[in-house]
Amino acid sequence: MNGVLVAIEIDAGTVQRGDQIMIGGQVHTVQDMVTAGRGGKRLTFASGETFTMCHTTVLWAARRVTPRRAWSARDAGYR
Repeated sequence: MNGVLVAIEIDAGTVQRGDQIMIGGQVHTVQDMVTAGRGGKRLTFASGETFTMCHTTVLWAARRVTPRRAWSARDAGYR
């Protein structure tokens, strides 16, 4: 995979496929997600496990970005 990993703060509105999230000391890669009620997201990880993220949940994730193109804070999910 190309690009570099950057650490970003994510919530249910900014999480993306491919984000690597550490939960319980284990790294999980977001493979798919669906909208849950009240602004949340149900994440499905590459391992097959699921995690429901409420709209108020804030986590740190590693996201791969390509430094070859013009990078902005918006690309990494910053507001």
